[in-house]
Parts: sequence; C-alpha cells; structure tokens
Amino acid sequence: MGQELTIGRRQLGRMMRIGAIALSLWCGAASAEPVAPVAPAAQHDGAHDFDFLIGNWKAHVRRLPELLSGSTAWVEYDGISNHKKLFGSNSNLEEFEVDSPTKGLHIKAQTLRLYNPASHQWSIYLVDVDKGALSLPPVVGQFTGHRGEFFDQEEYKGRAILVRYVWLDISPHAARMEQSFSDDGGKSWEVNWICELSR
Repeated sequence: MGQELTIGRRQLGRMMRIGAIALSLWCGAASAEPVAPVAPAAQHDGAHDFDFLIGNWKAHVRRLPELLSGSTAWVEYDGISNHKKLFGSNSNLEEFEVDSPTKGLHIKAQTLRLYNPASHQWSIYLVDVDKGALSLPPVVGQFTGHRGEFFDQEEYKGRAILVRYVWLDISPHAARMEQSFSDDGGKSWEVNWICELSR
C-alpha cells in the first residue's frame, strides 16, 4: 500500500508539473497573438469650416461699449459683411462696415482668417488697414460641427483677460458671431459683441 501511495504521489506531482508547463505555454501563445492596432481617431480637417461665410451678407451688430463693468447699455449697428477666399486657398478675408445712425457711430474693419493644416486650427486676425497692423495675438481654435470656438489671452486695463469668439453656421442664409471677455480665467464670460448675418 505504501508503494502504491508513493507511485500515486509521483504521478500526481508529474501531472501538476505537466499542467503548469502547459498553462505557461498556453499563456505565452495567447500573449504572442498579434493584436490589431487601434487606429487613432482621425482629426477633423477644418480647411473648409468657414466656407459657409463666403459671399456677401447683411450685418446687424449689437455692441457693449463699457466692458467688464456690468453695463447693459448696448449700441446697435447695421451694414455689410463680405467674405472672400484669398488666392484660391482656404484663407479668407472679411470686409466689414456698419453704422449706428442714432449714435452717429461708424465701424470699418477687416478680418483675416488663416488655416493651419498641421494643427487643424484657424487663426483669426483683426486687420487695421489704415494703420497697416494686425491684431496680435490672434484668436485660435476650430469648429465642432456647426460651432466654432476661438480663444486668446490679452491685457485689458492692466489685467489679463481671456477673449473668446464663437461662430455659428446656422443655415445658408444665417450666421452669428459673438465675442466674449472673461476676467476670471474662463469661469464666466461677458458677451460684448453680437453680429447676426443674413442674406
């Protein structure tokens, strides 16, 4: 009986070693199986995101002259906003001119929008052709669907603020742009410019 028990123990030990080897081989083979790489999500090519703006529009503007002061006294303007591509590229230039007859105010402006295909982002510069200057830094950002958001940091009355542009592609006959300032790091925003375009 002792001999049978000894043989049984030897067989059991051998079976356990064989099982362990088989298990390690199976695990090694399973881990060696090639895993299909997960392709990174393709970045949105935003080169045509501003195509909806190309052409001539009527512009209605509401402007808040007193910034970051709690003011609610808006001034309204009407005029034109015309957009064209430059040299067959996706860069575009806006010529903008509005008047407020009741206040005797006039605004003339140009905007240059440049697309960076490497970063998939737009840089938007205000152009002062009378002074021969570009506003720096530009606001930079991109579209998600029909909404584009663009940001920069500037100094206003001695304090650092964030600037945000929001562009909305509403329909072939309607678009909207808002400018907002934040003096609390983006926790809250005060809209100070609303431009509604129609055609």
